[in-house]
Amino acid sequence: MKNILLFLLAIVFATSCALKKETVYLFVAKNGEITNDGSEEKPFSSLDDAVKRASEIKARTPDAEISINISKGDYYLSSPIIIPPNLSGLTIKGTDASKVKIKGSKILTGDWQKHTDDIYVMSVSEGLDFDQLVVNDKAQILARYPNYDESSQYWQGYAADAISKERLASWEKPQGAIFNVLHSGRWGGFHYLVSGINKDGTAILEGGHQNNRYSKPHEEFRMVENVFEELDSPGEWYLDASANKLYFWPQKELDLNTADIEVSQLKDLIQIVGTLENPVRDVNISGITFENTKRTFMEDFEPLLRSDWTIYRGSVLFLEGTENCKIENNEFTNLGGNAIMASKYNDGLLIKGNHIHECGASAISFIGDPSAVRSPSFTYKEFVPLAEIDTVAGPQNELYPRNCLVEDNLIYRIGRIEKQTAGVQISMAMDITVKNNSIYDVPRAGINIGDGTWGGHILEFNDVFNTVLETSDHGSFNSWGRDRFWHPNRNIMDSIIAANPTMYEWDAIKTTIIRNNRFRCDHGWDIDLDDGSSNYHIYNNLLLHNGLKLREGLNRVVENNIIVNNSLHPHVWFENSEDVFRHNIISDGYKDIRLSGWGKELDYNLFPNELALMKSQLYDRDEHSIYGDPMFKDPENLDFTVASNSPAIEIGFENFPMHQFGVQKPELKEIAKTPEGIELANTSEVNIENALIVPWLGNELKSVESEQEQSAYGLSKAEGVILVNIRKDSPAVKNDGLKKGDVIIEAAGKKIKTVKDFFQVNLENKTGNLDLTIMRNQSEKNITINTK
Repeated sequence: MKNILLFLLAIVFATSCALKKETVYLFVAKNGEITNDGSEEKPFSSLDDAVKRASEIKARTPDAEISINISKGDYYLSSPIIIPPNLSGLTIKGTDASKVKIKGSKILTGDWQKHTDDIYVMSVSEGLDFDQLVVNDKAQILARYPNYDESSQYWQGYAADAISKERLASWEKPQGAIFNVLHSGRWGGFHYLVSGINKDGTAILEGGHQNNRYSKPHEEFRMVENVFEELDSPGEWYLDASANKLYFWPQKELDLNTADIEVSQLKDLIQIVGTLENPVRDVNISGITFENTKRTFMEDFEPLLRSDWTIYRGSVLFLEGTENCKIENNEFTNLGGNAIMASKYNDGLLIKGNHIHECGASAISFIGDPSAVRSPSFTYKEFVPLAEIDTVAGPQNELYPRNCLVEDNLIYRIGRIEKQTAGVQISMAMDITVKNNSIYDVPRAGINIGDGTWGGHILEFNDVFNTVLETSDHGSFNSWGRDRFWHPNRNIMDSIIAANPTMYEWDAIKTTIIRNNRFRCDHGWDIDLDDGSSNYHIYNNLLLHNGLKLREGLNRVVENNIIVNNSLHPHVWFENSEDVFRHNIISDGYKDIRLSGWGKELDYNLFPNELALMKSQLYDRDEHSIYGDPMFKDPENLDFTVASNSPAIEIGFENFPMHQFGVQKPELKEIAKTPEGIELANTSEVNIENALIVPWLGNELKSVESEQEQSAYGLSKAEGVILVNIRKDSPAVKNDGLKKGDVIIEAAGKKIKTVKDFFQVNLENKTGNLDLTIMRNQSEKNITINTK
């Protein structure tokens, strides 16, 4: 018996030894040598040498786990580090991100000579080309017009005459100038290279491929750079590549003789690249600062389906064909393009605890492959004919990110060059969780979902504000859903939805959840679900400024949110959208535009005043909703918890946590900004009698308020309701109904003194027809209008 037990123990021991993977530690240090063996006593001098040694070890022992440990110092790469599938299990770990820097730049040495009283010049190596100059770890300004002004909203300084004929004529070498300009609708930006001058003196431009909704360049918001004649202020520089001369106007306090000068050489630093069949697994990268890379806005861009985006499929830390990799506790700064991108197949990627700022494009992007999309369309007006559309739901292959987590990251001042960017961008992906991130000071959306393929995302406990700073018509959160059901012709799309109301589920196969976030957008909407966005559940969010927009889409459930100083913006809803809006606290009436229907349910909401509630009840909605003061606890300090006796409790609202938004990692939370406190608008006292303009069936009404109006409209008393503006397709206007300038003085046999009286009659009227006595051209007239 004893021998049998010993035998079994020996088998268990041998099996555990066989399963246990060998761990090999390699070291990199500034005092290392290329001839060293990578041990702690004889470290390598470069990360590239350590990765090469790791490959050699893996060739001998494929199951070996390798940890590359990098000590304090700056490490300059001459080419990107490539991590292929055979290096699965690799860890690259810096001592601390504040002490270990991997750079895409090189040190520039040489003698500076005076060119003018302010400008110095240095000879550089032949063929050296760069677009970022870094002095003492601070990026300098490529010579530009107008001059850099941090307080200026667009391009940090803009001018309509940036490439005017007169200005072009003043440059000796206009070729090579870079023209940066906003989209005419400010839906992002364009970048062009000036390649020559036309006979009429205008610029020959190449580029402009950085936006999927092309337009003419904006006439005002323009900036030009990389022009020698525009080198006219401290901090600016210019490289004359043809003469191999670098010109620089240093700040007064800068000593060029002792300054550290660096120039960008690489656009990406680490590429973790496998395939679906042979992925890179379990690679961990932590404790490193990545900085000083080249700009990428003139690289090849590709459209992201029918969203407004095109994108360069590349980044400083690039992942494609990976499983269970981790990017943790790093810093990304002074980068020319995207910081982190998960391209095509990525499963189980963790991006956590990173500090991302001062970047040219987006911070974190999940970008699937269009080949995974069934019947894809790539421009706004494109549509696959119904008879040719693939009707199978979901992706058709596995080349997309899924099951990934973005948590506890601090992201700000990204999109410094490109404007169609986001703190977190998701396109052609599934089940991406974005949690406890602080995102602010960005030119467009903080978080953007470009399409409905394929949903299942969870956005929670994020703090997103100071967004859409340089663009327009967007939100702190933005989405599109121009998927298979969506058609650019609204009439055709209405017929498609009527025939197949669940067609949106072919692409948005899973519900996307937006919960427990704090959003604020002063230049757009706090939450903007744009064209076609479908299958969303939005709850327990605090919206601080511009409310919630739901454009045409299907099956959006919005409940238990607080919308401060604003309201729901329902835009062009389908007749059978199945949308739900309930148990929310709002601060104004709904701001509806051209609705075909009012969704499945709008009820049990708390309105701020009687007018706001009545405007909804005119449409037979919000039957159980009420109005009143929600009794917020401390709005000045962003605590919108309601009191236990608040009327919000009566309509089923439930308090949710107010102190868990944004980054939680202590060292990042300490430096993260938060939104400013809120001064509540005084909406509780607003009522029908003192409201100025009130919407009704798409038209605008106001009460007669003065003897002057009484005289102007030929009224016997200062009473009645004036049609200030009309909408031609309003049921009350059609068929020789109401006209602009009419004054309603009687409705259904009842005298009408104010808008409140008129609304009350509308609420009582269930027939859909309404008899009116109006004053038109100072004469009484009896008409019958439709109200439905």
